[in-house]
Formats: sequence, C-alpha cells, structure tokens
Amino acid sequence: MSLQNRVTPWGDLVAVADRGLMFGNRGVLHDANKRIVRYNQGQRWIVCLLEFRGRHRPIMRPGHYTELFFLDEATALAAGHRPCAECRRQKYEAFRCAWASAQSGRAETLPSATEIDARLHEDRLSAPGIRRTYRAEIAALPDGVFIESDGEAWLIWRTDLLRWTPGGYSWRIPKPAGSVVTVLTPHATVETITAGYLPSAHPSAG
Repeated sequence: MSLQNRVTPWGDLVAVADRGLMFGNRGVLHDANKRIVRYNQGQRWIVCLLEFRGRHRPIMRPGHYTELFFLDEATALAAGHRPCAECRRQKYEAFRCAWASAQSGRAETLPSATEIDARLHEDRLSAPGIRRTYRAEIAALPDGVFIESDGEAWLIWRTDLLRWTPGGYSWRIPKPAGSVVTVLTPHATVETITAGYLPSAHPSAG
C-alpha cells in the first residue's frame, strides 16, 4: 500500500505508487502509524536529490521528518519548496542569485535560506494548510511555472501547457494567448524563475 507522501503542485499529499524524480521534506508530518497528521511543520520546505552520498533512510520513522516525493523540480517549486542547500548546493546558489536579482536587482546581495523560507511561507499559504494563488497574464509567466485550470494543474513549457499527473505529463495543449490564469507556483518563485532560474522537468515534458 502506498504511503501518503507524494506531493502535488498544490502542495497536497496523496497516496499513489508513482515516486517521481525528486525527494524533499517540510518537517515531521506523520504519526507513529505513518499517517499524515499535519500539512507542514515550520517554514523550511526543501527539494532534494533522490540519492546523495549513499545515504539511506527508513521511510516515516517516528519523530523524524516525513520523506516526500515529487514528480520533478517544477512540481516541487509549485508546491512551495526550494532547492536544498546541501545535496543541491549548485542549484541552491543559482536559485539564490536569481532570487536576489528578482527582488533587488542585485544578484550579488544574496538572501539567507531563512529569508527565502519566510517569504515563500507568505506566498504559498493564505492560512494553515490553505494554498495561496494569484491571477496573472499567461504571457507574463515563464517556463517552469504551474497554473490551474478546471481543477487540473498545467505546466507552462515552451509553447504549450502540459497536464500534470503523478506519473508524468499526460498530454499537451497550445498555450492560450491573452489569457488571465490562476497561478499555483508561489509569486516569489515565479519572479525567481523569470530572473533566470529554470527548474528541471520530468522527461515526459519532452
């Protein structure tokens, strides 16, 4: 039976067999019976490599952070996570540089992880466990950002929208011109992607 630790672009946790390409956490979310009992713990939401220095972890040990899995980095960023500063150091530094450029116009004034986490927490939740979204012109949104339409999550990728599923992107449609859409990816992350940070996507994105 699958554990409830696969993450959707909304940040929700679902129980599906598909593990995805990325790993991460947002604190201790489970109880001694491996049941999810909270949406998050604290503001440090990270996305990591599946493998790093040969480390192995039993899943959902009591009192230890809940191991989460994402289809890809674009999904993790939409859910409100940011690159891990340890196992993904190069991507973390690239994210910080693009973040600084987007926020202040000066890529050399780098924010701390705590500063990034605090801003992301404001942007991703409107209340405990309730996602914050916003509206924007689709033409102003870069590749790697998720939008919501008719209850589905769609990845903006090149000239298309790709429909998200736990196992990959199931089909694509042309990106509609001139549309105002609901954006799932947190606003500060969208700005960071616009400033040059390109999240990786599952191979099914093509």
